[in-house]
Amino acid sequence: MFCQENYLKALNFAANAHKEQKTPKGLPYIVHLASVSMEVINACEKSKLDEEKANFAITCALLHDVLEDTKTTYDEVYLEFGLEVADGVEALSKNKTLDSKQEQMRDSIERLLTQPYEVQMVKLADRITNLSTPPASWNNDKIKAYYKEAKFILSCLKNSNIYLSKRLEEKIEEYKNHIKE
Repeated sequence: MFCQENYLKALNFAANAHKEQKTPKGLPYIVHLASVSMEVINACEKSKLDEEKANFAITCALLHDVLEDTKTTYDEVYLEFGLEVADGVEALSKNKTLDSKQEQMRDSIERLLTQPYEVQMVKLADRITNLSTPPASWNNDKIKAYYKEAKFILSCLKNSNIYLSKRLEEKIEEYKNHIKE
């Protein structure tokens, strides 16, 4: 279904790039990347994606935050993994020069819609992984905004993979329980 060597190459690259970075829950950041890639691997298997498409999706899942959250450059990703992966990872990265989070999300979705479904799948998997209990520091407005953003992502990218779309829909429904009316 997918090539373990490709997985390990991307995993090691991402682990080196994210180094000591932690998740909001204090875990090594590689746990987040492994969780996103696990969602993608499951979707690839259920969708019976061919090995090439599965490798592409899984590689993008493991690398999806290296441009946004580390000092890694597009050129480094390109040299190590090729144009298709570098473009996919770039589309998955927020443009932090844009003023608001809403503009950043709109821009990201617009770029993702020009990418193959395998890249769009990663965004769905990322949001699935992030829709757990909100950090204690978040107020109700921030939780509502994150919920609304998840619905927007699903509405825009749901056609990329039926399994991830259904799973995200379920996670959004569960997440709604964190909103205080």
